[in-house]
Amino acid sequence: MIRQRLLHPARIVALAFLTAILIGTLLLMMPFARLAPGSAPFLTALFTSVSAVCVTGLAVVDTGTYWSSAGQGIIMLLFQVGGFGMMTGATLLGLMVNRSPRLRLKLITQTETHSLGLGDVANVAKLVLTVTIACELIVALVLTLRFRVGYGLEWQQAAWSGLFHSVSAFNNAGFSIHADSVMRYAPDVLVLLPLMLAIFIGGIGFPVLMDLRDKTRSPRSWSLHTKLTLAVTGFLLLVGFLGVLFFEWSNARTLGSMSVPDKVLSAAFTSVAARTAGFNSIDFAVASRETWALHYLLMFVGAGSAGTAGGVKVGTVAILFLLVIAEIRGQPDSEAFGRRVGSPAQRQAITVLVLGGAVVILGTTILLSVSDASTDRIIFEVISAFGTVGLSTGITADLPPVGQFVLVVLMYLGRIGTITLATSLILGERRMPYRFPEEHPIVG
Repeated sequence: MIRQRLLHPARIVALAFLTAILIGTLLLMMPFARLAPGSAPFLTALFTSVSAVCVTGLAVVDTGTYWSSAGQGIIMLLFQVGGFGMMTGATLLGLMVNRSPRLRLKLITQTETHSLGLGDVANVAKLVLTVTIACELIVALVLTLRFRVGYGLEWQQAAWSGLFHSVSAFNNAGFSIHADSVMRYAPDVLVLLPLMLAIFIGGIGFPVLMDLRDKTRSPRSWSLHTKLTLAVTGFLLLVGFLGVLFFEWSNARTLGSMSVPDKVLSAAFTSVAARTAGFNSIDFAVASRETWALHYLLMFVGAGSAGTAGGVKVGTVAILFLLVIAEIRGQPDSEAFGRRVGSPAQRQAITVLVLGGAVVILGTTILLSVSDASTDRIIFEVISAFGTVGLSTGITADLPPVGQFVLVVLMYLGRIGTITLATSLILGERRMPYRFPEEHPIVG
């Protein structure tokens, strides 16, 4: 019984990510990982490792000037592992040895990929590998050529920068070897557009990519999950784009000094990156508070399930929205696109949202008690960590050690918590031999 509990797929995924974090911390503490003589402090290495494995992007030191080439390579490997999914890699190894992975291995990988059925695991794992390699290499090639031709970088430097930013974008990691993230490329469509495409493809979720691949010519046959994910994603992208454009249009420190085309490009990039990518083409430290408030929502929601992004996921929000609409209309069922949303999915969505909100509130309360930063900046930082986004108003490095450790916990919970919770709810479902009498407590 104890062995079965320890080998629960959700626990194995959580422990696997924890193992990667510990290995990454030890590697980053090696003298060769740092540019300056000596080893990196434990908290600095731990924070960076957690941020990389949990594909967040928050940093307490500048990646490009603090870490050596070896250190940057370790960081890139860590967020590649975190984005690709350690259990997906285990399935691929299993497929190489045995064309029919064992049931437990399938369950473990289903936990990580959120595939819609056990029979889909092999297809999902293959698609993860194919899409990851293809997207990262194509974007890296485009960026390398642009950095070489447009910015005069040496081929080696251009190739490293192109590869690092490509892998970071696809995995929604938000790490950059530049202190200003990608602000220096704000007017450059040939840099921002490839990054946007990589962020979108990596964050939309692999079940959606499978649907798009297998049923390209028959959108009507797409699953309800795919339709809801695409619909809500499109809506959030539009809201983010228009919101940033409106709130920052006249802000001389962000979009105000740009030409109209550059404003549109930068606002579009900000909207795409807002829901977990972590790159920024404008300085959020001087952005308006309205933009911060808008990002509270975007970062908390996140992107698609089974992608490289974080947050409570657009599917969760879509299910709850449909539940509210059904309740307002007095309908017994939540419906969309000619399909009914099952009660278990509704309960799971409510649980994920409530617990996610509780974690954010608790994290905010603790940080407020240990930091002198303003409340709005603290809230921004907490949601960014929990949503594994990586955007910051500039207070991360200035937080006390206790505050930085709180962010470490939030990043881990944001990456692992929703996966573990959702899987535990699904695998823990059981039929009761009885039901209690029904009552209706007063609501509102």
